[in-house]
Amino acid sequence: QVHLVESGGGLVQAGGSLTLSCVASGTIFGDLIMGWHRQPPGKQRELVAQIDSGYATYYGDFVAGRFTISRDNAKSTVYLRMSSLKPEDTADYYCTAQYRWGSDDFWGQGTQVTVSS
Repeated sequence: QVHLVESGGGLVQAGGSLTLSCVASGTIFGDLIMGWHRQPPGKQRELVAQIDSGYATYYGDFVAGRFTISRDNAKSTVYLRMSSLKPEDTADYYCTAQYRWGSDDFWGQGTQVTVSS
């Protein structure tokens, strides 16, 4: 069972930066494809970014170079560095994981990010 715990959310002004962290436990971290999803108020969840065990990354189109996903396998941690934040980035951000050979997604409890204008 993969257990994910996010931290780092909060309130930030537009144009500011924030870094989210997610610690995974219960499995071999290197076997996981890690990601971040978000759910803005009243909207559906969407994929923000993903990083696989080979450090290949994928970003949603709306990221437009503003966010960076990274992982530290020694710490079983994935990060999402968010810069140039906009009010529309306000959302609950969820850490996700799936095994590199395919599996259902595991989800963290979420952390709230609010960007004020």
